[in-house]
Amino acid sequence: MSENNGREVIEAGRRRKDSTPAGRTEAPKRRRSDTGADTESPLELKGTQIAAGGRSGCWLVLLLLLAGIYFLLSIGGDSGSDLDAAQAPSQLPAQPLPATLGLTPATSAEDQQTWLVMLYLDADDPILEEDILFDLNEAERVGSSEYVHVVAQIDRYRSGFNGDGDWTSAYRYYLTRDDDLNSLHSMRISDIGEVDMADGNSLVDFVAWAVSSIPADRYVLILSDHGMGWPGGWSDPDPGVNPPSEVPLVARLGANIYLMELDESLEAARQAAGIEKFDLIGLDACLMGQMEVLAALQPHTRYAVVSEEVEPSLGWAYAAFLQGLTANAGMSAEDLSKLIVGSYIRQDLRLVDPQAREAYLRGGSVLGPVLERSGGGVDQLAQKLEYNATLSAIDLTYFPLLLQKFDAFVYALQSEDQSRVAQARTYSQSYTSIFGSQVPPAYIDLGNFAAVLARSTADNRLKQTATDLVAAVDQVVVADVHGAGVPGSSGISIYFPNSPLYSASITGAQSYTAVASRFASATLWDDFLGFHYHDLPFEPQDALRVVPQVGFPLRIPGQGSVLVSSLTSSPAVIRSGQTTRLSADISGQNIAYIYLFVGFYDRNANSINVLDVDFLESPESQQVEGVHMPVWDQDRPFTLAFNWKPVVFSISDGDTIEPALFDPLDYGVSPEQAMYAVDGTYTFSQSGEHVAARLWFQDGTMTAVYGYAGSQVAAAPHEITPRVGDRFTLQERWLDLDSTGKVLGVINQPGKTLTFGEAPFSWGSLEAPQGEYLLGFLVEDLDGNTFPVFTQVFVQ
Repeated sequence: MSENNGREVIEAGRRRKDSTPAGRTEAPKRRRSDTGADTESPLELKGTQIAAGGRSGCWLVLLLLLAGIYFLLSIGGDSGSDLDAAQAPSQLPAQPLPATLGLTPATSAEDQQTWLVMLYLDADDPILEEDILFDLNEAERVGSSEYVHVVAQIDRYRSGFNGDGDWTSAYRYYLTRDDDLNSLHSMRISDIGEVDMADGNSLVDFVAWAVSSIPADRYVLILSDHGMGWPGGWSDPDPGVNPPSEVPLVARLGANIYLMELDESLEAARQAAGIEKFDLIGLDACLMGQMEVLAALQPHTRYAVVSEEVEPSLGWAYAAFLQGLTANAGMSAEDLSKLIVGSYIRQDLRLVDPQAREAYLRGGSVLGPVLERSGGGVDQLAQKLEYNATLSAIDLTYFPLLLQKFDAFVYALQSEDQSRVAQARTYSQSYTSIFGSQVPPAYIDLGNFAAVLARSTADNRLKQTATDLVAAVDQVVVADVHGAGVPGSSGISIYFPNSPLYSASITGAQSYTAVASRFASATLWDDFLGFHYHDLPFEPQDALRVVPQVGFPLRIPGQGSVLVSSLTSSPAVIRSGQTTRLSADISGQNIAYIYLFVGFYDRNANSINVLDVDFLESPESQQVEGVHMPVWDQDRPFTLAFNWKPVVFSISDGDTIEPALFDPLDYGVSPEQAMYAVDGTYTFSQSGEHVAARLWFQDGTMTAVYGYAGSQVAAAPHEITPRVGDRFTLQERWLDLDSTGKVLGVINQPGKTLTFGEAPFSWGSLEAPQGEYLLGFLVEDLDGNTFPVFTQVFVQ
């Protein structure tokens, strides 16, 4: 560090380290829509202009553009649904098991009890079909016994995985033991045709049929499919019924089992089946480990098993926990919940069964070639799969006490400086966003959030209520596993949106309080969000649904009073291998992250291609409850300097190398642990179907592939296990201008296509093409607002 006119000069490096370029890439070209090559954003961005040529000053009006564009692109606007409404199908008739099975429940032995395990498997999806079918085969490895009866309803996809006969309707099974992990050999009770698994009535019918067929002492219900957190999950494209709704999020997303519907369906299922409560409900789905979800489950079950983060494609280790239950049917529901969590990943048959593991790795797992080269075995594979994984077992008998401690903490939050609350939200352990990568993560760990505030606040009452809340979370969470990539996980998360998410009807109070209705009605959380963003005070007895009126004054506690000077570059013209020094003066409060921005200007198309965005490293970082973050001086102005070398990052599939845009996701404790994502379209070679997808990269290597089911508004992520021959088409991000320099919108244009083969994808670098560049610093505050500054550089 040095000083410049009394200011500290920070010589920043980029977080993602480049390497020796493997050659020079061609200049990107914008292809207009009349070629059919692009997919345009539906946004209309008014009043923002960029000059089509000239020196650096002409580009600085982009300062008004980037934060708003990136946010709106990920949300997709705020209009109503354009999906056709249809009537929900009638309830399915109950179908008893054949009398020849002889399954009249036996009298329990003194140290035993009968269990009915019900598997509701929504595999009507191109991403999940094969994984869920394997889970059912895995459960069949154990099957049913004298005291443990396992039944399943599985609905398959019409053109996805073609194994095991490639049937496409819904079947009901009574599981019997079978060692074949590729085909089902259990008794198929019935073919019930194409069933809408996104209709809560289908769940009610399944439970009523199962319980009436096999009454038991203990009841377990496990639901498997995509999950989205508080919105719910369990979509079904076939028949694709989209009932009308006045809830904006529901109207936009269409058919799912939304959280309020799941709540209602579980109530109806208990009544239809004549049971007081389920002993355990498991949600084998992503992102469902939230307070909102647990509030919906609490009236219906004693224990729950849920995940805060996206689950690996393996799903749960069905054979392991069913084997444990069969060996000791006298165990408690708490013991079973702990067994599910304890067996997660490490006892999955795709790891512990040699043939299944070989097929899993040979089939295209991104970890297979890496482990083969390093000589790693099952333990190394498990460590890799566990890195970002979470799973927790929740004792819901203590949930009312947790809600008491939670409300006391939430009420005390009113007395704290709300910018400090926003800072705690920003730096708490967070999880994958379903609302797009261009908004700050809105799902944060509850215990970590409280612990961060307990550490930073000077308010003794808030400190005590935060400490009490952490203790209550620890009491409710009876078992928890989480990987090194999510160190701040306590077992339960919560939705804490930034101001744009909160202000949008599809992601804000209007939808949130309607979908997570039980939680909103029972707690002060939505009251606090109204206070945090609208300064609406509340009292402990005000546990009502709070939906601020449109146009009510908004405050943004996380917003920074950030000032950024013009950005200078020296020199402004460079050649390959040379560098230009970028420098700007920065001051202000609530600075969260600072990014590098690199854009290439296609003069012929009058459009800017976003080539690179990356974290800039601060001089120091800070660890708070296991989560690391950069530390930027908030008390005095500083000069930020960065030496840019004209290189772009690229992806290689082992045969070809293509430039790609890596979006920064997680700053990480070190550059090696920082996480990045590349957006694009995934195409399955077997079926030719394609889904929106993201490649996750860390330290130069691809670590996961996530497909997204849903819409531009909200999409449920799930891991894809690539197969040799599957393809990934890169997505290029363009900012189109009109003849006056007005920004028309953000355009996602398909780029080059890579093919999955024997070698894993990896990142590298290429020399940047000749041309005009827009270079910038993006200063992001605690609310996700961006303060950009730019300059123009020519690369010869």
